[in-house]
Amino acid sequence: MARREAVRLPSPSVLERPGPGRRLVSCRKHDTLFAQGDPADAVFYILEGKVKLAVASRQGKEAVVAILGPGDFVGEGCLAGQPVRMAAAIAMTSGTCVRIGKKFMAALLRQRGEFSERFTAYLLRRNIRIEEDLIDQLFNTSEKRLARALLLLAQIGREGKPAAIVPRISQETLAEIVGTTRARVSHFMNKFRRLGLIDYNGGLSVHSALLNVVLHDRSLSRRLPG
Repeated sequence: MARREAVRLPSPSVLERPGPGRRLVSCRKHDTLFAQGDPADAVFYILEGKVKLAVASRQGKEAVVAILGPGDFVGEGCLAGQPVRMAAAIAMTSGTCVRIGKKFMAALLRQRGEFSERFTAYLLRRNIRIEEDLIDQLFNTSEKRLARALLLLAQIGREGKPAAIVPRISQETLAEIVGTTRARVSHFMNKFRRLGLIDYNGGLSVHSALLNVVLHDRSLSRRLPG
């Protein structure tokens, strides 16, 4: 899921200060920034914490389409004429966001060239990310999708660490990200742990060996016992 290089704004104080067209929003875990079907009238810029984008079907089935953190925007579809929210944005942790009115955000993009360039670069990276996620869903097994999701959450590929702690996340949420059941996520997580690819030491630790498995396109089902 979504862990990408964050946009570094040329003048972050423009967004971080309360003022016309923008305001700080503090949220607690499980708070909803906006719900699916709400009017799309603002963009949120995440300063602290993590937010998930989730889509629910009429039958009540939910899928997590992105997990976003500091430096990410959420709800930018309103700038392209999206009338209502296609997904819900829900806080996974306590945090702070800046709610930027649609008109104010559009004015920033027109008037501040550097801001506009960086925001455009952010959207392009995000579009690439969405394409990668789609390919992952179409061609990879649920084992590999889970491995990739854990690596992205731990940001091992970008930071080059031998191991990293994944922010607290439930197996239910992992199942919604991967597109499988909680039971299968639990099964694969136990296998990963037996192989030494992950550890539970007061938190979920992901080792770089899991990255090698994914990069070399090896089948986890062939390597994992049981």
